[in-house]
Amino acid sequence: MGQRIHFVVDPQGWCCMSLIIFVWLYNTIFIPKVILFPHYEEGNISVVAVLCYYFCSLFCIASLFRASVADPGKLPENPKIPITEREHWELCNKCNMMRPKRSHHCSRCGHCVRRMDHHCPWINNCVGEDNHWLFLQLCFYSQILSSYTLILDFCHYYYFLPLKKENWDVFVFRHELALLRISAFMGLIIFGGISRLFYTQLMGIFTDTTSIEKMSNCCEDISRPRKPWQQTFSEVFGTHWKILWFIPFRQRQPLRVPYHFANHV
Repeated sequence: MGQRIHFVVDPQGWCCMSLIIFVWLYNTIFIPKVILFPHYEEGNISVVAVLCYYFCSLFCIASLFRASVADPGKLPENPKIPITEREHWELCNKCNMMRPKRSHHCSRCGHCVRRMDHHCPWINNCVGEDNHWLFLQLCFYSQILSSYTLILDFCHYYYFLPLKKENWDVFVFRHELALLRISAFMGLIIFGGISRLFYTQLMGIFTDTTSIEKMSNCCEDISRPRKPWQQTFSEVFGTHWKILWFIPFRQRQPLRVPYHFANHV
């Protein structure tokens, strides 16, 4: 099933997303140039370390772009409601459209989103039923990439042998310390912020509760899991194959879940 493209016109979201892309681009260009390639050429690190860094970088930017342009679960103007599920639909008091329970109206996007978790300016999109898995991958690979960058910054000064190569690029040679300090600062900010967000997202999946439901306090006993964690994660990622939970280059196939398992609000 193809994934629909969803584009949000929001200058604030564009600025936030541009900042994320700048941080990713900075580390993808300067970290290999300053640390990975020079130390690889002198035998201090293996080619596996270089490839792992680029794989993490690729998966990070892929999940960012896909989460940004993927349809989060926007409801059509005239949804077809199955007869057996009509009792599980309700009227939105903002757009006057019928929607499944656990949907929410996003005031920034101007429409209802199925199982909406929140609107994230950093991806300039809502996080809903159809792109929640991509947002989780973005958080995961952002943590991996930022922690990997911090480890490389630390090892460059305190663990690796001093570089013997003298014909460095003049700009990199003169500003090496400043470049690495900027990289370490951005790595700490990204890792600290994303870690807390990722933990919150994981707890929400474990308890089968969205961020909006937690803030509205409209769920009874939200800390108690309604379903096994394997089931809730499979529903978010659209597959029971756990290895596919980490791959952003695929199409999500929604799992059919009976409504009596849902945590309706």
